[in-house]
Amino acid sequence: MLILGVDPSLTATGWGVIRSEGSRIGHVANGTIKVPAKLAMPARLAMLFAEVRALIAEHAPDAAACEEVFSNQNPQSTLKLGQARGAVLAALGAAGLEVREYAPRLVKKAIVGTGGADKRQVQAMVERLLPGAKPDSLDASDALAVAITHANMSGVDARIMYA
Repeated sequence: MLILGVDPSLTATGWGVIRSEGSRIGHVANGTIKVPAKLAMPARLAMLFAEVRALIAEHAPDAAACEEVFSNQNPQSTLKLGQARGAVLAALGAAGLEVREYAPRLVKKAIVGTGGADKRQVQAMVERLLPGAKPDSLDASDALAVAITHANMSGVDARIMYA
């Protein structure tokens, strides 16, 4: 099974594709979608949608996983992140993919062992879990972490991880 993991953002959306075969996982590809800040919001969202659709066409994933929104102190930032997530989810849904969503703390706990891990710790663990993977950004390593979490959590109620 190929799994596309996505860490949405309006400026730098990380993505990663892994292969999952039973309990074994392997790195396929990763990258970062950079959307120019100078574009108007509708153009930025359209570009993000189109880029995710192109990834789906190129890699033909069987499933997708997306990081949920976390609350920022700035409501405008949270709203913009929600809009970016909407464009990503629309692209995934339009492709007919099954999509699961995971809270950032759950992903960190699943990959590093603690929900308070920082991005560098996540990247280090992703590189250990996927030998040969060299994420091109912290956003890409976060996306690979989301995909790994999905591979390990398929069929598991994600709420159990908070217990």
